[in-house]
Amino acid sequence: MSPRHLRLLAPAAAIAAVATLSLAPTATTALTKASASDRAGGETTRCAKPTEQEPDSSQKYELTSGDLERSYVLRLPDGYDRRDDWPLIVAFHGRGSTGVEVEGYSELSDLPAVVAYPDGAIGTGSGYRKAWQGAPYEAPGVDDVAFTRDLLAAIEADHCIDTSRVYATGKSNGGGLTALLACQLPGTFAAIAPVAPALYPGARVGCEEAPPTPILEIHGVADATIPYAGDADRDLPAIPEWVEGWAEHNGCATTTTRTNRDVATTRWTGCAQGAEVQHVAVDGGGHVWPGGDIYSGGGHVTHTIESATVIWDFFSRHRLTSEG
Repeated sequence: MSPRHLRLLAPAAAIAAVATLSLAPTATTALTKASASDRAGGETTRCAKPTEQEPDSSQKYELTSGDLERSYVLRLPDGYDRRDDWPLIVAFHGRGSTGVEVEGYSELSDLPAVVAYPDGAIGTGSGYRKAWQGAPYEAPGVDDVAFTRDLLAAIEADHCIDTSRVYATGKSNGGGLTALLACQLPGTFAAIAPVAPALYPGARVGCEEAPPTPILEIHGVADATIPYAGDADRDLPAIPEWVEGWAEHNGCATTTTRTNRDVATTRWTGCAQGAEVQHVAVDGGGHVWPGGDIYSGGGHVTHTIESATVIWDFFSRHRLTSEG
């Protein structure tokens, strides 16, 4: 994807206004400090790919994929021009939402990484709501796996990205697409972290043949939209069974569970290719982004954890190697 396929649409101030609420100062400090140890030996090289976008800003772009005009918001971190090996996180919104909204409530833009917030195409059903592939209400004929491939190619061509540290997260329908990408684009993402994912059958295609993939899943036990116990009428699996299935798929050998107030965190380790699996269950949690200070869905929002912090901690432990 060449630069001519990208069109700058709006200044950072307009796009990022909804994202002005940040992590608490102590959390932000910890996240910023993490960037200092990201690169082995502490050596960095200045970014040699010029961009009109300023560091510490968000801009909206368009690209053509599958004969459709698609859009995304791109966040460049503070100090972007001083390094050539930034991690890249792609964050997918839920049905009826937008990339701008995800940036607003997720606090992912506070991380020491480049973050992309793409927009889905208009799906089926009432309300002309944006949606992603893998759900019954997906946009007919739209290939979001191919769109993701085009999106990554465009960003990596024009920005200083460490392609061994590309990650995906998303909420609800976007979380379902994240899970699908782990199966459909092997060797692309070093780890994924779906939040309250809508795991319809279309989001599980090809997963039996997928290579081991590090997965973090975060879910509210009282989620009324994508039930934690599953929904047979919609062919949605029980979340614990889906996570355990991935742990078995990844060949994990050891399980540990730690509880902190209303949050239980289970980790499966000793996995093939280091592809650990982690599950965070929020007791009483709704269909939300845990820790968010801005509305992200219905139900209780815990502040025992900050999802962005938990996700970054997980992502930081994983990178692609020649073995997967």
